[in-house]
Amino acid sequence: MDKLKVGVIFGGMSTEHDVSIASGTSIITELNKDKYDIYPIFIDKDGKWYKCLDISKKYKVGESISDIELITNIVGYLNSLDVLFPILHGLYGEDGTIQGLFELLKIPYVGCRVLGSCVAMDKVYSKLIFDRAKIKQAKYEYIKKEKDNYIYVDKEFNEIKSDIEDICNLLEGKLKYPMYVKPSNSGSSVGISRALNTQELINSIKEAFNYDRKVLIEEEIVGREVECSVLGNNDIEASCIGEIIIDNSFYSYESKYNDPSSKTIIPDDIDSSFIDEIRNTAIKAFKAIDGKGFARVDFFIDDKNKEIFINEINTLPGFTNISMYPKLWEESGLAFSKLLDKLIELAINFNR
Repeated sequence: MDKLKVGVIFGGMSTEHDVSIASGTSIITELNKDKYDIYPIFIDKDGKWYKCLDISKKYKVGESISDIELITNIVGYLNSLDVLFPILHGLYGEDGTIQGLFELLKIPYVGCRVLGSCVAMDKVYSKLIFDRAKIKQAKYEYIKKEKDNYIYVDKEFNEIKSDIEDICNLLEGKLKYPMYVKPSNSGSSVGISRALNTQELINSIKEAFNYDRKVLIEEEIVGREVECSVLGNNDIEASCIGEIIIDNSFYSYESKYNDPSSKTIIPDDIDSSFIDEIRNTAIKAFKAIDGKGFARVDFFIDDKNKEIFINEINTLPGFTNISMYPKLWEESGLAFSKLLDKLIELAINFNR
């Protein structure tokens, strides 16, 4: 039987370019070489596509790709493959754009379709859907920016235009400090900051608008940060629960990739009723965004009232050696290489 030709696509034009390289090359080294012919595809920060000629090296976050060859006919090259495995974190990869290309070319691909990808990537709109699904989450507001105008958007989508000081005064009347300020379309905690007062809120909003034209502001939830992996197209499975342990005030980009004190564990002291609720809510959230294939769903367990709040859903989570998604499935009995087999199987059988 002929091997499947699998194109693994990584890199990309987002702020998560370096993380994607680590994820992509990790997947390539773990794929079963007896079952697949592997075609690594690297997209640089300018959007140029390359064949990656060395499939043996696993890159760390921050290392640069070498030994590459420019792809001159991208569509023709993609059409020569049987299935595509995009692991492009962030914009232009996790937001439905490249999924739309695959749909037009009618090539099977791993992961969420266009709708699920773009909704999950946009933190504001995923929150609107979670509201409708009655999934508990932190109190939040959001604002937009058009040229020099700051725009507050209320729950009925009415807009108030004003300067940043008045917008912050309005937010302070609705949310309590500390507040987290996040670009709506960003990942790996890029552009996120924590504000304790008006000046910090102003600075945080300005920083977040460097990454997106829409910004989410949330009240802080003090508690344990836990994650759950989901897998499937229609019959969705949920993994065991993992917990993030950090020394910093929040799980920033530095904490995730450069702080040796940050770690992920499989906790054994969470009540079984909490575990069941987290796993069931992860599946519900995944279905609510019309998710397919796989995702990682992040939660908080509130210290005060022991309530569970959803944080966000990631439809192309990391696949590095420290990434929670494959670690949780490994702990649940599905080894890394077998997990990749399952994801490819779900892609090929999507419409069957």
